[in-house]
Amino acid sequence: MRDDTHNDTERDELWYVYAVTRARGADSVREELRGLDDAPVHALRDGALAAVASPVRAADFAEEPLRAHLEDLGWLERTARGHQRVVDGLLSTGCVLPMRLATVCRDPAGVRRLLTGNRAGLEAAIERLDGCAEWGVKMYAEPSCATPSDGAATNPPASGRDYLRRRREGARAAEEAARNAAESAREVHETLTAAAERARLHPPQDPRLSGEPGQNVLNSAYLVPREREREFSALAGRLAGRLTAHRLTLSGPWAPYSFGAAAAGATADAEGSPSGD
Repeated sequence: MRDDTHNDTERDELWYVYAVTRARGADSVREELRGLDDAPVHALRDGALAAVASPVRAADFAEEPLRAHLEDLGWLERTARGHQRVVDGLLSTGCVLPMRLATVCRDPAGVRRLLTGNRAGLEAAIERLDGCAEWGVKMYAEPSCATPSDGAATNPPASGRDYLRRRREGARAAEEAARNAAESAREVHETLTAAAERARLHPPQDPRLSGEPGQNVLNSAYLVPREREREFSALAGRLAGRLTAHRLTLSGPWAPYSFGAAAAGATADAEGSPSGD
């Protein structure tokens, strides 16, 4: 939560927290790594933990302007890319727990209090996730399969009865396509889940964000031990090859975005806020 006895808008800057890692690995954070607005990142240590953070403009990340920014898809995309760029640059340091997008604290002391207040959960999450990476899988129903074509567009109905018949047939075809897509997605997810340490289903992605053609029918993440990544990737490739009416994409390896924050249970104290909830 936020401490309302302070006014963030009176500050020039706040501190944006990208991720948490082990303090002993923070020494290898690259000096050339840059955060949002090209600001240098800093490893702020507290005991065995370190938070990687950078200063950001309060004019963008104080509570009121941030609320407005969260309605701006372009701003969200730029911020998410900057956030991910820093997290990806930390992967060589060891296990990295990405923080929720737009987690901000008032100052470096607030960042350290965030670590202190969540120490047990963060340390347990790092221990549990160490040696694993996240892989993302998305499955799409191809546009030509999601909307069956029976020539109705070029052959107008001969009568009102013919029109109603075509409408019923089209509805049945759409229902059948939806059932097939759901069944294929379920089979893919169950097979990949069995090959992973953990799995998480996300809501279907908005096509405005994905830029992919077709309907997103599976949006999932899998936590995979590093030594089993090639096996997992090969399995996903075989599953993709079996699909005829759907398209499957695999991405990774990533830091455990889908598993770190939930496992850590991290929340900011009165000095900071995981904004955007």
